[in-house]
Amino acid sequence: MIELVQGDITEQRVDVVVNAANSSLLGGSGVDGAIHRKGGPEILAECRALRAGQYGGGLKVGHAVATTAGRLPARWVVHTVGPVYSTEEDRSGLLADCYRNSLRVATELGAETVAFPAISTGVYRWPMASAAEIALRAVLDHHPLRTVRFVLFSSAAHDTFAAAWREISGGAGL
Repeated sequence: MIELVQGDITEQRVDVVVNAANSSLLGGSGVDGAIHRKGGPEILAECRALRAGQYGGGLKVGHAVATTAGRLPARWVVHTVGPVYSTEEDRSGLLADCYRNSLRVATELGAETVAFPAISTGVYRWPMASAAEIALRAVLDHHPLRTVRFVLFSSAAHDTFAAAWREISGGAGL
């Protein structure tokens, strides 16, 4: 099942919350900052451990890695780094990789439910309509989970994802 909701991703009661992280894994603005603030120091501690080990150079764009969810009402956070939007280069495959790799990590964890933000649509300036189509197609093609929820912060983002869903599904409801 795919769901679209308007709300705060840090309040989602799911197995996995996906973080639109920056490559440092050490917090930032937008969704990343909100998840680190509300999730507490446990998330940052695990991110620092990842940076001290396998991810010493940071997490690459399109890749995904899991940590505890700390104080969030989820079991895990899957961090993924979205691409910065470019008019000079097609990076849509990298954006789709964020969703595919996050779903792969969630599946490996044994998760059944996951909540995604609209990756790369904030400070990375990806146009919402394009991001919605890429996200929904990637999830439709690759999700083995019981529920994938897109948590959109604004009504405009929610409406854009809903329009993309109607286009992709031929008008089918969610």
